[in-house]
Amino acid sequence: MKKVLITGGTVFVSRYIAEYYVKKHYDVYVLNRNSKKQSKGVKLIQADRHNLGNLLRDFHFDVVIDTAYTSDDVEKLLAALDSYEDYILISSSAVYPENLSQPFKEDSPVGLNNYWGKYGIDKIEAETALLKRNPNAYILRPPYLYGQMNNVYREAFVFECALADRKFYLPKDGEMKLQFFHIHDLCRFIDILLKQKPAQHIFNVGNKDTISIREWVALCYHVVGKQAAYEYVYGEIEQRNYFCFYDYEYYLDVSEQYKLMHDVKPISVGLREAFDWYKGNVEKVNRKPYLDYIDKNIR
Repeated sequence: MKKVLITGGTVFVSRYIAEYYVKKHYDVYVLNRNSKKQSKGVKLIQADRHNLGNLLRDFHFDVVIDTAYTSDDVEKLLAALDSYEDYILISSSAVYPENLSQPFKEDSPVGLNNYWGKYGIDKIEAETALLKRNPNAYILRPPYLYGQMNNVYREAFVFECALADRKFYLPKDGEMKLQFFHIHDLCRFIDILLKQKPAQHIFNVGNKDTISIREWVALCYHVVGKQAAYEYVYGEIEQRNYFCFYDYEYYLDVSEQYKLMHDVKPISVGLREAFDWYKGNVEKVNRKPYLDYIDKNIR
């Protein structure tokens, strides 16, 4: 039985990964402060990751899957680990500056992205710290992740509008493109890395096909059993006041991922799964006041 350490393990990405490997009969350890309910089947290591001391000294892990945000996160975990085989860092597409030519490739320069700010810079520094200590580690750079357990108010926002039979307020002409990756496909790709051990160590991951925001909203309404009707918002209104994505269109080159993993979950199927989860977990989503803003300032 392989032993895996997952940092976090209580919210969206890390929680899904933990439950994925429990189902695969791994010996799953999660490292968190025990401030939220733990998933069934995991073994808790209760600690602040910045104050681990000798807590991990008696463990050997076959794989460490880390959702670190900063270089300090990485450095303190590496200092605390006694023994492990593989290390995978879930980074972000936010490491690429928005003014570079697209699609972004793994060897594109990294730097400040003005939409993501400090978050992207911190992820760059986390990557750098990891590869300096362990050049054999793997780094994954996804676009927007979606699927079951997503507590970010994205698809949940659209589901809420659909359930309330509301018109949906789209920025401009609704043609802005988005790139997604289902959380299950992220786990599948981790499996491939662990099995095949490719020589490349940094991968963009995501669906190769983008989707317009209008098409995405239509799919979200469809899985609810509704048909979307739109109002288009032009002018100087800040998009993030009423919509769940920045006014920023980007595209990752994921051809290296597709050489190793040839298929991904259709977005219509992934959104259906996301809605099925949402129906029983509405309280777990971090709502934002988009609807309040629309009702007070746009309608």
